Amino acid sequence: MSIAAFANGALLGGALIIAIGAQNLFVLRQGIARDQVFIVCLICSLIDGTLIAAGALGLGTLIATLPWLVTLASWGGVAFLLIFGGMALFRVFVPKPVDTSVDEPPTSSVKKAIMLTLAFGLLNPHVYLDTVILLGGIASAYAFDLRLFFVAGAVLVSFAWFFFLGYGARLMAPLMKHPAGARFLDLLVAVMMFAVAASLVHDQMIKGAF
Repeated sequence: MSIAAFANGALLGGALIIAIGAQNLFVLRQGIARDQVFIVCLICSLIDGTLIAAGALGLGTLIATLPWLVTLASWGGVAFLLIFGGMALFRVFVPKPVDTSVDEPPTSSVKKAIMLTLAFGLLNPHVYLDTVILLGGIASAYAFDLRLFFVAGAVLVSFAWFFFLGYGARLMAPLMKHPAGARFLDLLVAVMMFAVAASLVHDQMIKGAF
């Protein structure tokens, strides 16, 4: 039973986290640029793991009783995604190849990388839906001892995915040495950011939360 719970947690966690989203594209871009990759991957993994564990312990039920908190997070996420997407779109028209030199220092400070990673990890309500509410809700159906195995499986996959994405992205580095490659990546980032922002606005319009 414990192995089954672990496997279910790993499979469900993987299915949710591997989908292309704003956070994954951010990690991918940091990995291609070799820019504070370890700290970005670590923080993303810790955020996901913490939210999954919190959901399994009942945080999802608490959030469901505070709809204003979800609304506030949604509009904060919209603003952040529009700003970051706008910056990526600007780079499309003013292309600059991503720096892939191994000998060059990171292009941003640790503080900037931490703040951006926290923003991508915490300002997107979809993260809470996937980790806290969905995975947490499924985990709550298990007995407490089996729930721990379920959470362990989901958290392990989260860590493995983010570090694979961050460090595996270096394989794309040669393509990003050319302006066209860097421009395509920034265009993809911009489109994804605007799409997620539009999705959040649509959700709030349906709820009448203007």
